[in-house]
Amino acid sequence: MGGLSQVSFVTPALLWGLLLLPVLWLLLRAVPPAPVRRQFPAVILLLGLRDEDSSADRTPWWLLLLRLLAVALVIVGFAGPRLGGVGSVTTGQTPLLLVMDASWAGSADWADRQALADTLLQEAEATGRPAALMVLSELKPVRFQPAAEVRGIAAALVPHPWHPAPDELRRAIAALSNVPNRVEVAWISDGISYRGQDELLSVLQQKGGVTVYQGEAPVVALQGVDLTEGNVTVRAARSASDVMGAYRVQAHGRTPDGGAQVLAVAPLRFSLDEVSAEASLQLPPEVRSRITHFQIAGYGSAGATWLVDDRVRRREVALIEPRSEGDIPRLLSPLHYLEQALAPSVDLLQGTLTDMLPASPDVVILPDVAAIPAVEKAALTSWVEKGGVLLRFAGPRLAGSDLARLYDEPLMPVRLRAGGRQVGGAMSWGSPKALAPFGPDSPFYGLRIPSDVEVRAQVLAQPDPDLARRVIANLSDGTPLITRKALGQGQVVLVHVSADAEWSTLPLSGLFVQMLDRLAISTAHRSPDPAALAGTQWRPVQVLDGFGGRQPASTQTAVAGEDLLTAPLGAGLQPGLYETGSAGQGRQLARNTLAGDQSLTPAVWPEGVRLQNLQRPAPQDLSGWALALAVFALGLDVLATLALSGQLLSRIRPIAGVLVCGVALFAAGELRAQDAGEDTRTLPPPEFQRAASQLLLGYVQTGDPAVDEMSAAGMRGLSRALYARTSVEPGAPVGVDLSRDDLALFPFLYWPVTADQPLPDTTGYERLNRYLASGGMILFDTRDGDIAGLNGVSAAGRRLQQIARPLAIPALEPIPTDHVLTRSFYLLQDFPGRYRGRATWVEAAPASAEQIEGMPFRTRNDGVTPVVIGGNDWAAAWAVDDRGAPMVPIGRGFAGERQRELALRFGVNLILHVLSGNYKSDQVHVPALLERLGQ
Repeated sequence: MGGLSQVSFVTPALLWGLLLLPVLWLLLRAVPPAPVRRQFPAVILLLGLRDEDSSADRTPWWLLLLRLLAVALVIVGFAGPRLGGVGSVTTGQTPLLLVMDASWAGSADWADRQALADTLLQEAEATGRPAALMVLSELKPVRFQPAAEVRGIAAALVPHPWHPAPDELRRAIAALSNVPNRVEVAWISDGISYRGQDELLSVLQQKGGVTVYQGEAPVVALQGVDLTEGNVTVRAARSASDVMGAYRVQAHGRTPDGGAQVLAVAPLRFSLDEVSAEASLQLPPEVRSRITHFQIAGYGSAGATWLVDDRVRRREVALIEPRSEGDIPRLLSPLHYLEQALAPSVDLLQGTLTDMLPASPDVVILPDVAAIPAVEKAALTSWVEKGGVLLRFAGPRLAGSDLARLYDEPLMPVRLRAGGRQVGGAMSWGSPKALAPFGPDSPFYGLRIPSDVEVRAQVLAQPDPDLARRVIANLSDGTPLITRKALGQGQVVLVHVSADAEWSTLPLSGLFVQMLDRLAISTAHRSPDPAALAGTQWRPVQVLDGFGGRQPASTQTAVAGEDLLTAPLGAGLQPGLYETGSAGQGRQLARNTLAGDQSLTPAVWPEGVRLQNLQRPAPQDLSGWALALAVFALGLDVLATLALSGQLLSRIRPIAGVLVCGVALFAAGELRAQDAGEDTRTLPPPEFQRAASQLLLGYVQTGDPAVDEMSAAGMRGLSRALYARTSVEPGAPVGVDLSRDDLALFPFLYWPVTADQPLPDTTGYERLNRYLASGGMILFDTRDGDIAGLNGVSAAGRRLQQIARPLAIPALEPIPTDHVLTRSFYLLQDFPGRYRGRATWVEAAPASAEQIEGMPFRTRNDGVTPVVIGGNDWAAAWAVDDRGAPMVPIGRGFAGERQRELALRFGVNLILHVLSGNYKSDQVHVPALLERLGQ
């Protein structure tokens, strides 16, 4: 019965015709009527005679059965039997309950999930079974209705950026009480285990057989972003560890002019048997401050996108000017050294404590400030306890005061000894001291200490049981140089030397800049305590959709601070960027899909659950076999009828002739197939077989995966533009190996030039020259439009010169205003890509190309320019992902989109120029041709 359960029919109503077989049996037995038997005495004279021709007086039962079998096979054949493709574990009119997780974990292969859901509902529609859809990530009333209506609902479904919550699953279990007791359950799972899943499965199994469909690839998501030793570390997790995995993490951010751009890319590799991995990006502070989000390249899901908030972005540092600072020359002021060190990496604010604290800076720096008024001191203490960082520097004022001498001072990390220590002083050093190597627990660990950094004076820390754990930097003799302590959610840091060059050479070194950068961000990346957010309201600025796209949060309501980081994600709390305070200037926190060290646990299904992948095999049509068997049965009927009538031997020769001809034809076909199989030539790959039957755009493979991926995306975007705007209907683009592939199949090749790509071999150059001579076009793109011209200044330009030397390239000129490329489809005078303003070069017009009076264009060569050379990075401007969305930002706002549109128009003009030549130029000669014909 297991095999029969996999058989379905396209038109099952025709099977009712099988009920007519008994009636047909009676008719065949009655027609013709049986002969009447009469006794005739003289018949004895005929005994012993032999008649070569004889016929039966009644049709044998086995012949009737054979004929009925042939009729039954005809009926079954026209009913459309299919083998496979039937997911039902039940039969009859059992309703179908389609359950879908529909979370971000299934968005990477969402198209396969929707196709599977449509197939299951289509099969239910063909059999007339009602169906219902239960979406676990956002539960709605479960209502059984015609499968055609459910198909429309499922087609419009998109994944949600959260997992099914326990509350939703409890509601789903309660909703199942209204579901019939006998249903077929098809669960399209995202492959991730979550709380309440087992309880829901148990209830579903009580309703009927359960078939679970889930993908085979592991689910991958970003787990967190850390700042370690000044570098950005991106942590990722996956659900399966039985295979190795390689991905790329992209850091997206803003350019200095405000445009969106990929700022950095780092590899992310999962080792075998590992479910976690890290990617490290070494970014300058000014670049790190412009990051908006991280994303796993080519993996479209909310879990693969990590939004960045104030914990990673550029910090605001307030420099508090001492009240007597105005008497000191600016170049000798400690503030001057701090400004020069911090300006490249942070936003600096200057003023008094009273003015700076309401601005909520991330760090407050007090250079040699001893006495703080009581009101300002209370406000500063409260600010630190809420998460601020107070960075203090020593100096003559602090060394000469009584601050933190006899008792602990809240705004000092340690107690200080009276006086100071300096070369030649009461507690003198024999010579200046160098810095000791930074320990593993220090935020400065890994920084190289220059040999010329020395300390001549400092304030000393009072020995204390807590002193050792508060020291984060020492001098070579073990004296504390920098100490730190926690105060509430924030911290207080003291540098025991001055911020100017009076006590040490540290402010004159590059190490000073690196240390300040790490002090400014050393605790910024840590998540705040949820309890500290109680009583606050956070407005969503932007939220993530299931595919990881960032959407404006205009319709979302504010979230309570105590729920922002801990409450389960759902329709009321979506992953996104939230803000408190004044719009655009308040504090921002990001709630991402995975919180903290949350892992991805694969779903484990118990016995009794049928587990299948998303790639549902297509059903095998059996109607041809049924009809063939019916024809075979009718053939046997003919032979049996001839045998019963005694005419089989007289008709054997024609029948044998027909059989011999059929066998001969079959053998001939087999012989040809064998000859074809013995051909030693190798067939081209499938994509090149497609190129022989349809137009494909090709791109030259450089060996750089990132460049080749961008070239493929660019050709995909240009192909879509051609399909939508012209009558040209290209297929999927193909990467070309110059030394192996047949270039004649491609009218156009895009060649991105990289600085280190290998030169073509001799075979490759022969193919290229033959290709250029036979009418093909190559677009050479050095992709350096932002930094260099075509004079060999850039590395890509120099490589292009090396590539082009063996090629038969004609003389070139910048595209003139009357070239056919300016009007082959669109009217253009500019040819931008990702960059604009670069000259684009084509084959120069012949010397005889002159302007003819009355003609708008010069008489030019009739051929297509074999090469086009530029550096505007056209592939990046054309590139789209699988959903048709642009992959690379171009410029800012409307101007950027206008530039992308002009780039697409240039690409359309290029392809039409390749396919149609100079027909646009020829059109201007029509009046002259008509005049000659008239003569």
